[in-house]
Amino acid sequence: MASYQTVDPFTGRAGRTIALMDAAAIERRLAAAEAAFPAWSAMTLPERDTLLRKVAAGLRARRDDIQHAMTAEMGKLRGEALGEIEKSAAACEYYADHAADYLAPQAIPTEAQRSHVVYQPIGCVLAVMPWNFPVWQVFRFLAPSLMAGNVALLKHASNVPGCADLIAAVLADAGVPAGVFDVLHIDNEQAAEVLRDRRVKAVTLTGSERAGRAIAANAGDQLKKCVMELGGSDAFVVLDDADLDVAVAAAVKSRFDNAGQTCIAAKRFVLVEAIADAFVQRFVEAAKARVYGDPRDAATTLAPMARADLRDGLHRQVRESIDKGAKVLLGCEPIAGSHAGYPASILDHVAPGMPAYEEELFGPVAAILRVKDEAEAVRVANDTGFGLGGSVWTRDAARGEQVAAQLQCGAAFVNAVVRSDVRLPFGGSKRSGFGRELAEHGIREFTNIKTIYVA
Repeated sequence: MASYQTVDPFTGRAGRTIALMDAAAIERRLAAAEAAFPAWSAMTLPERDTLLRKVAAGLRARRDDIQHAMTAEMGKLRGEALGEIEKSAAACEYYADHAADYLAPQAIPTEAQRSHVVYQPIGCVLAVMPWNFPVWQVFRFLAPSLMAGNVALLKHASNVPGCADLIAAVLADAGVPAGVFDVLHIDNEQAAEVLRDRRVKAVTLTGSERAGRAIAANAGDQLKKCVMELGGSDAFVVLDDADLDVAVAAAVKSRFDNAGQTCIAAKRFVLVEAIADAFVQRFVEAAKARVYGDPRDAATTLAPMARADLRDGLHRQVRESIDKGAKVLLGCEPIAGSHAGYPASILDHVAPGMPAYEEELFGPVAAILRVKDEAEAVRVANDTGFGLGGSVWTRDAARGEQVAAQLQCGAAFVNAVVRSDVRLPFGGSKRSGFGRELAEHGIREFTNIKTIYVA
């Protein structure tokens, strides 16, 4: 039987070896999910509400165990991991608070005696989740899906199996019935087979564009609903009247938190020429303050990348961009003697045709794109196949909102770092995917939006 092994991103030491599930083990979990759905979907919302609140409490009670797994498996800083766990617990409580309103029948006036829309669960949702936020990404889909009455199977990234198992343990300890949620330790080919199984009704993916194409094609072939949250190359647009102290502090946070491994991180810094030199000077100095080291050490402010192969792939993109004319302002070489370390890095004069312009840089590398004015800033910000998020920085909020409205993306923030917020819909456009998570939109994605008409 095939297996995979975790590796500590900082030390390079091997961790757990996980055997892939065989066909019989997968079948047991599919059968359990199918068996659990009728009773789970028939539960009242207050009953599911109570269980989800217990899940939130369980996440907080086991936060140290979960944090240690996140740090050991994908290198997340302790503080970032604890914040992610709390955010996940809060999401459970949010949907416990609001599901009844979001799922309430909606009366529609027609010539009928009564006509209304109801939101009904659809069954088993397969989730294919990434490693970069190994707890939050799961609960971003799981909390609304469970409250809507669905059951779920999780195929997590192969380098975070401990995180997946701890999530399952938290739900079991909270009293969530067997079969309502389970983990599949499987590879991509096995996941494709699971998606084709008649008992799986939909799939949600957060991951790469390549994975999205494969899973969306499979779902389309099976005529199954899918939500795709894929890559991003978010523009960070700095206008000529921006408060540079505020913008630079936000830029460093957005680009280098989580070692730059965030879909909605600022990646392309689109600077109007009037402020470009001043911004770059401050940005370089602020980025130098990021301290690489052991993610378990409180002094560390830049974590290792999650895997050595990811670090090597990022460096290939950097080298090719340099070969095509980008200028190195900071870093841009792997950290000597480290397993997966890459420093805070900045490339200037990035232009079309370079990987730093055309592709997603999923690591701690910032690309500086200099433009003449606001109009060119909007054009360059939109000159990408991605459309996840973007931000605009200006002292004039009304001006910022006008520019934000022109950005071709799923979320545009003015004078704030792009982030996911359980109260707001989250998702992308163009090659960044489709469908929405969070808020009322997310809980309705995996429901049958059903019309009932009484003549």
